[in-house]
Amino acid sequence: MVGSIDNDFCGTDMTIGTDSALHRIIEVVDAIMTTAQSHQRTFVLEVMGRHCGYLALVSALACGADWVLIPEMPPEDGWEDKMCEKLSANRAGMKRLNIIIVAEGAIDRSNRSITTDYIKDLVVKCLGFDTRVTILGHVQRGGTPSAFDRILASRMGVEAVLALLETTANTPACVVSLCGNQSVRLPLMECVQMTQEVQRAMDGKRFEEAVKLRGRSFENNLRTYKLLAHRKPESELPISNFNVAVLNVGAPAAGMNAAVRSAVRVGISEGHKMFAVSDGFEGFSKGQIKEIKWADVGGWTGQGGSLLGTKRTLPAKYVDKIAEQMRQHNINALLIVGGFEAFLSLLELLTARGKYDEFCVPMVMVPATVSNNVPGSDLSIGADTALNAITATCDRIKQSASGTKRRVFIIETMGGYCGYLASVGGLAAGADAAYIYEEPFDIRDLQANVEHLTEKMKTSIQRGLVLRNENCNENYTTDFIYQLYSEEGRGVFDSRKNVLGHMQQGGAPSPFDRNFGTKISAKAMQWVTKKLVETFRQGRVFANTEDTCCLLGMRRRALVFQPVVQLKGETDFVHRIPKEQWWLKLRPLMKILAKYKTSYDVSDSGQLEHVVRNRPKESDASVAM
Repeated sequence: MVGSIDNDFCGTDMTIGTDSALHRIIEVVDAIMTTAQSHQRTFVLEVMGRHCGYLALVSALACGADWVLIPEMPPEDGWEDKMCEKLSANRAGMKRLNIIIVAEGAIDRSNRSITTDYIKDLVVKCLGFDTRVTILGHVQRGGTPSAFDRILASRMGVEAVLALLETTANTPACVVSLCGNQSVRLPLMECVQMTQEVQRAMDGKRFEEAVKLRGRSFENNLRTYKLLAHRKPESELPISNFNVAVLNVGAPAAGMNAAVRSAVRVGISEGHKMFAVSDGFEGFSKGQIKEIKWADVGGWTGQGGSLLGTKRTLPAKYVDKIAEQMRQHNINALLIVGGFEAFLSLLELLTARGKYDEFCVPMVMVPATVSNNVPGSDLSIGADTALNAITATCDRIKQSASGTKRRVFIIETMGGYCGYLASVGGLAAGADAAYIYEEPFDIRDLQANVEHLTEKMKTSIQRGLVLRNENCNENYTTDFIYQLYSEEGRGVFDSRKNVLGHMQQGGAPSPFDRNFGTKISAKAMQWVTKKLVETFRQGRVFANTEDTCCLLGMRRRALVFQPVVQLKGETDFVHRIPKEQWWLKLRPLMKILAKYKTSYDVSDSGQLEHVVRNRPKESDASVAM
């Protein structure tokens, strides 16, 4: 298993430790943004990565940096003037703050190293801007591991043991790696050779090749960064004459704003006129819709909640008025960022196509909800931030009892009927049990859990943690479980309860959510462009087939566009959850780690595969960073 903060190993999308390092970098960048805004400064930030620019590239993508310098893709000769032009253009556009991110191994085309001091002197000399250098150094290696890293490492650990148990005398040494949202086994030597080839390509100044060898995830990050950071002059933009509206539907989720920013900028660079709708479909019906420009979404990536405003209202109630607004503003496509309500909305608009031609346009949704309960996608924007909030709080709560007597905490998480946050949060925080709706439990299970905890507490273990999803059972409430544990544990441990509530929905988006939101939304916008061109007939857009009303989701290894009609069969509409959920397979792992004797389903374990050189475009799954 590869543990490295640089993410410099070919064959895996993420190495263990990378996400935590990104957390440290983004915390610093967010803090610097506030000071730079009040003082109008330029900051040059050096991040780790002697031979690999992953951390620099992804943190630049996650904070919307003005310029990034990485070893794999040195800037063209004459970059100094270009960079200064860009910085001064941003200043002129009322942007009070410039951020330049430099990997410690950054070089120019002649393999000379580019230092932070060189950049600082350059900016001061050319532009006279007040410039500061910050070198992050070993801060990036420290701190508590993020939720993503805890889950990644736990999944990898299991896969590694399974791989070991299945080896024979002639099995080659293998690496357990992550591909999209799936564990994969690859031969160690193939990965090592490819990793060494990257360095050889860089030494030989074959930079395009170096980026390709780094893998699809890296390449996609670089492509997306270039698309969003550097605005083409008006004269170079294509003119499509299409109008595309973007809106948020459902409850707020961290990362929604990153998705909207990305959609708006990609749309503009593809020549469309972009419109932003405030307050979901309710705002749409009232005509709260206006054109949104490139600069209007500057600085949105790091903002939590929904800046456009979002409502849970479904469109069926206002379908006449919405159709009228679509006609008035001549909207040719819709991009919706939202949760389960967004999915229901698309189904309603699809039905409305029969009566209103205005809805015969390409429509796509990008899943964004803390509950991660949208069918057709393994992950949704906002869930990672919520998991980090839960994990951090559980860590604190457990620590609050350190040094006192033995104590068990009963913690209630959000998620509606979906047990994702309770289960995966429980795995990340080291819980003893997690009660969820998808896995029915009765009084005997509760009793077994209490007895198991009591036995554990009689040893050197001081603290227990029990998570409960808010809707797991209408009778076994948080209070009930708390009282049960209090009574049964009397004399061995005492209990406390906590309802985490809305703190799971707020906060600045995690690096993963910023990135996932940015990349998935850019891909959705490119699909919209493709569909607009395909469905343009006799001077107007007319799209009435099922494949023009889609949900873009992360499915195992790939990002897939799925017609919402096809997802109906996979959905439990009463409880607003998908009928099958991948993370249920992780639940036995939590039990094993809590020292229960239980079996683990190995049917899903990987087979040894081979390193694939740049897969064809279509399977570009590299969203999972």
